[in-house]
Amino acid sequence: MKNIKIEDKIIGAGKPVFFIAEAGVNHNGSIKHAKKLVDIAKKSGADAVKFQSFKTENIILKKAPKSKYHIETTGSDKSQSWFKLLKTQEMSENMHYEIYKYCKKKKIIFLSTPYDFESVDLLDKMGVSAFKIASTDNQNIPLLEYISKKNKPTILSTAMSNLDEVSLSFKTLNKKLKDKVIVLQCTGNYPSSNVDSNLNVMKSYKKYFNCIFGYSDHTEGFTNSIAATAMGACVIEKHFTIDKKMFGPDHRMSLSPSELEETIRLVRLTSLSMGSFQKKILKSEQKNRKILKKSLVSIVLIKKGTKLSKKMFNIKRPGNGILPKFLKNIYLYKSKIDIYPNLTIKNKMIKMIK
Repeated sequence: MKNIKIEDKIIGAGKPVFFIAEAGVNHNGSIKHAKKLVDIAKKSGADAVKFQSFKTENIILKKAPKSKYHIETTGSDKSQSWFKLLKTQEMSENMHYEIYKYCKKKKIIFLSTPYDFESVDLLDKMGVSAFKIASTDNQNIPLLEYISKKNKPTILSTAMSNLDEVSLSFKTLNKKLKDKVIVLQCTGNYPSSNVDSNLNVMKSYKKYFNCIFGYSDHTEGFTNSIAATAMGACVIEKHFTIDKKMFGPDHRMSLSPSELEETIRLVRLTSLSMGSFQKKILKSEQKNRKILKKSLVSIVLIKKGTKLSKKMFNIKRPGNGILPKFLKNIYLYKSKIDIYPNLTIKNKMIKMIK
């Protein structure tokens, strides 16, 4: 897997997790709320804050029914249609540019998910450094082909799909993007339960696509984000909001500002804990190694020139002498000096018999 660069962030195995704070539509159409979300994401330590870009007329029929989840969070179609709800969450072109500039000012990466061709062009014109494809469009091959022509790193969510469908989406993008595609495991339920998370799917993505992989987390809490990090996820995406009690479809399954900060803290800590693939004696272990490990220790008086045998030794702390593994070949050596009982055996005390 080759590393992928998004602005100043290097994404790949062994690199710090690229954390996307998913603001989505939780701004409710307000530039003030959008900037507040940027502030929260930055304060929490996220690498990027992500919004959603769409023209409502381009993505949904006026009579399209609400999902069960949307009905639960925003009321029935009779109270407000899905079309009208989306209209309240749509960002204008000016709002896009204002948020983008604000992210630059705050030194956090601006990302947004385009849901239609017009939005792809807008984001590309703005100069976004990468694209994110929502699970709702991971089978929208015309859109995927269009995005791939922009030749920017692309992150693909994969909820509500089987492996064959994900494979087609990946191959469609990778044909032009050439190893600049990141694939995220995701469950298309809001909120989703831990039992439906199937984090092991990330291993399948690594096996079948040899790609950088990650996890878009729709569960409540931070357990899955930490678990995914421990399994090698290079990207974690998690919804957050200003206040869970705000009106809108995604607030209830989003993290509060304090929860986002804690989640990122734990993800960073977990990422640090993963460390190196190389097993070696660490600098922080060296003092304890000498104290806590064990050495060969004499249990009898051994006169100079005596051929050594196992019965002359025990194995005790500290570990600053000859290692216990040499006991089986100790008969090949003799003492160079008088060795008194209860001494840690050092190399200078013995020599091989010729």
